[in-house]
Amino acid sequence: MFLLQLPEDVLYHIMSYLDYRALSRLSQVCKTIYHFANRDAVWKKIAKEFINTGITRQGKDLYPHIPLKDRVKVSQNWYHGICRKEVMLKWRINLLPWIQLDGDVLYLSQAADIGVYHLRPDRGRLQRSPMALFSGHQEDVCRFAVTDTHLVSGGSDGKILVHHRRNGFSVEYSGHNQEVNCLDCRGGLIVSGSRDRTARIWTLSSNFPRCTIPMNDRVWSVAISPTQSSFVTGTACCENFSPLRIWDVERCELLCCLGSEFRRGAGVLDIVYESPFHLFTCGYDTFIRSWDLRLSPRKCVMEWEEPHDSALYCIQTDGNHMIASGSSYYGVVRTWDKRQTRCLEMFQLSTAVSSPVYCLRFNTSHLYATLATTLHSLDFRQGPRPRRSHPLPQTAVGI
Repeated sequence: MFLLQLPEDVLYHIMSYLDYRALSRLSQVCKTIYHFANRDAVWKKIAKEFINTGITRQGKDLYPHIPLKDRVKVSQNWYHGICRKEVMLKWRINLLPWIQLDGDVLYLSQAADIGVYHLRPDRGRLQRSPMALFSGHQEDVCRFAVTDTHLVSGGSDGKILVHHRRNGFSVEYSGHNQEVNCLDCRGGLIVSGSRDRTARIWTLSSNFPRCTIPMNDRVWSVAISPTQSSFVTGTACCENFSPLRIWDVERCELLCCLGSEFRRGAGVLDIVYESPFHLFTCGYDTFIRSWDLRLSPRKCVMEWEEPHDSALYCIQTDGNHMIASGSSYYGVVRTWDKRQTRCLEMFQLSTAVSSPVYCLRFNTSHLYATLATTLHSLDFRQGPRPRRSHPLPQTAVGI
């Protein structure tokens, strides 16, 4: 009983020296230690070293309602690629679908509409019909962003629609001459990029562009900094300048270019801000790159190459150690540990038809990915379904 008589801060200090295996064994000693060893404070240090546990580099917990011990268990499946694959939705025609996650709600664009689906992670599938439907574009939706109050979408018709999530009221922003390839929305600020070779800055309070920036190249991706003082554009790299450029929001001026050794046509298809100082990009040159914006000059500090020389359409990070990427052929999704150069696992979502992974999103237990005609789910809480055992023929019984 001497161990249990120690002050709690001493017990925390002792347990901080244990790894996850030792903690799991210790929790089986008695009920009192079991309840103490299952506290999040005991597992927080361990969770920081595992991939996709919801603990960011800044120590922020993205999923405080899920016990850390359970997330560490599921993290082992992420690391070893143990999951159950499900096809959640199918449609007949080829589309360029985009998705966003908001807790247990998934937003999915199909042609000119955006459906809102309630997730049922216990069953690994969506509800049959959407809870809500946002429409208004005359052509397909290319990109959309979800905030606490609004859904902002850009379409092939060159229009931007701002939908209020609660009452469904929408406002049309008509400011691009060609399709809106990309947009981002953060804190009332909207930045859009188009095939018409311009990037435009908007606000939720006005449907007139605050600023139009000539880009001299098609804009494939944009991302607003968490500080909302700057944004990054990724272009098609068909001209003699870097496809990655950072712009000042207030002055609409170029702050700097990132990189200088991009080959022609190595367009940037996705940009992710992990913090105000760390940026991740991917595109046609088959690389994921990490940029440190605190350095002078700002430069790439790490890169990961797609092994099969495929273009990378989309990426997402967990804010700590993990990256997930979607490739251009056969729906290949890869997971990466930033502390390693080689990918952790590969998941091929399509074998019959070759389709890019147009978008992917994940939380601590599931990864969702969209292909041209399907929406897939990878459930990392459990392994693949066991194969059905076929009974022996009647003639073979007793042999």
